[in-house]
Amino acid sequence: MKAARLYAAGDLRVEEIEAPGAPKPGWVRLAVTAAGICGSDLHNYRTGQWISRSPSVAGHEFAAIVTVTGAGVAGFAPGDPVVADSRFWCGACAACGSGRQNICERLGFVGEVCDGGFAEETELPARLLVKHPVSLDPAIAAMAEPLAVALHAVRKQTIPSHEPVLIVGCGPIGGLAAVLLSRFHDGPLLVADRNEARAARVAEVTGARVVTLERGPIAAALGNRVLRYAIDATGNIGVLAGLVDLLSGGGSIALVGITHGRIDLDPNILVEREISLVGCHAFTDELPEAVSLLPSLETALRLIIDEEITIDDIPSAYERLLGGSTSGLKTIIRIRTDPERTDRTNVESNGL
Repeated sequence: MKAARLYAAGDLRVEEIEAPGAPKPGWVRLAVTAAGICGSDLHNYRTGQWISRSPSVAGHEFAAIVTVTGAGVAGFAPGDPVVADSRFWCGACAACGSGRQNICERLGFVGEVCDGGFAEETELPARLLVKHPVSLDPAIAAMAEPLAVALHAVRKQTIPSHEPVLIVGCGPIGGLAAVLLSRFHDGPLLVADRNEARAARVAEVTGARVVTLERGPIAAALGNRVLRYAIDATGNIGVLAGLVDLLSGGGSIALVGITHGRIDLDPNILVEREISLVGCHAFTDELPEAVSLLPSLETALRLIIDEEITIDDIPSAYERLLGGSTSGLKTIIRIRTDPERTDRTNVESNGL
């Protein structure tokens, strides 16, 4: 089968590899239908920071069809459409025991500690799968995981009704957070991004107002209101420092971007102005809810897709996305499956 595998920083190869065999107990074999490229995929490709095995099939945002179930698997059957949970958690540590699998002491991610979804087929533990409606386009289903990340980031702040919110960074997570806030929050929504085309796309889809990170434009956009809440989806330490300075007291900044560097920050600023920095790592239990929201958000989600590609196009897509010139937010990999092969697999799994 065809797959895109990461060997080292800057070394991503599309190649033919052996398909998964019979799944282990508790695991499920999957025919991948669609996958999304995430900013963390690009970060790992650029830096190699999270490479724990080489080579590894990349990709943790994907939808698939169940083809074979291993011993002990309940609740899934061949033919079920599913999305993948990206978090490979241990289930035994104190964090997992408290329901915080996203901060598991031994947390890894699909596509790093095990093969991911940039392939025609893959396999995962059944505990990492959530069913999605059969009628849902796989390209939309593949956005369930980043939507769960955005939902977690939005909820971590508990933003009061009518309060303005600024989202900095109109990539997939920032854009999806804007989509959610545009539907479930009643305050003014501002967005900022150095990629003007991306910011304009998010504004068009959500009704947000595009601003620059300066007091004048933000004040003009808000009139007599003040800005207390922001989401940083850039990971840029300069942006974070600027937001601390821009926000009025009594609010918070949700940090959901992957940061490249360190910041020199006087904690007294946070104390005296009561500004909270809120770390947002992946998600906790939001994935099933994100799946349930997909049908109602499908029109908006389709508008933020930048391009649909094949597995062969993944390396060039990485370079294009790292160049920062795209106007859309999410690149989707369409992966066709062989119906005859799937049918044969279903028969084999049922023992007929």
